[in-house]
Amino acid sequence: MLKQPGLRHIEGTVATKLIHKKGDNMETHLAVFKGRKIRKTLHNNEWWFVVEDVVLALIDSTDPKQYIQRMKHRDPELAKGWVQIVHTLSVDTSGGSQRMICANTEGIFRIIQSIPSPKAEPFKRWLAKVGYERVQEIEDPELGTKRTRALYKAKGYSDDWIEKRMRGIAIREELTDEWKKREVKEKKEYEILTAEIAKAAFGITPDAHKKLKGLKRENLRDHMTDLELIFSMLGEAATTEITRVDDAKGFYESKHSARKGGEVAGKAREDLEKKTGRRVVSRENYLTEPESRKRLERKK
Repeated sequence: MLKQPGLRHIEGTVATKLIHKKGDNMETHLAVFKGRKIRKTLHNNEWWFVVEDVVLALIDSTDPKQYIQRMKHRDPELAKGWVQIVHTLSVDTSGGSQRMICANTEGIFRIIQSIPSPKAEPFKRWLAKVGYERVQEIEDPELGTKRTRALYKAKGYSDDWIEKRMRGIAIREELTDEWKKREVKEKKEYEILTAEIAKAAFGITPDAHKKLKGLKRENLRDHMTDLELIFSMLGEAATTEITRVDDAKGFYESKHSARKGGEVAGKAREDLEKKTGRRVVSRENYLTEPESRKRLERKK
């Protein structure tokens, strides 16, 4: 099922420009939203947005600090949870690094809900629509799959690539369901097992694979070529089957099965590379142009 879009989705709809600034230990993106600059910074591997910038973009007042105080007074529940919603973080500014009050995507959405401004209404309507769609997907999971397909199509991916990606999602879900049955529950354990499969299948870790493609927080599989997707599917499908045959129990036994499943894909990859003289692992990504356009360019 498709994850709920974050503030980046809204930025992609209404932002006019996106500028990247790189620091030594953090990266701050300066988004221009309807002529207003909204600064954000990475904290615990997720984006945190400067609250004053967001509020200023949605109100007529020129004093966001005072407006925020009035807003908390009007909304006692927001005021009660304020210290959990916001954190003071270092943000790159034109005058250097400054400590500023920031909130993550969920926090920003909660704050926007308390802004009685016409400029905030598009956000509120969008949030209501997203919530309604999620309720629909709980009642009919197939709707989530259809929306995922539509999203990839809108991003410029070809039908063939989308079919492989969707099949990969289904295979992945079958594997994670199998792990759940075998008492693998922690998110970190899932990440380690997935990395075990990928390393055996591709000869490099997922982090190294992302670095090769020039990715940062982007989803690696959304930037895989057809062959990379195919070998990812093979590794995970093989792992599911081997886990069942081994009757693996718990994390450590599942890790052993994951390595064996990845090796199945790894041997197949190496055989293909020997026969073609070309590496399967590719630097290719879809950050700057759609997959469908690159496919056309390869055919020329």
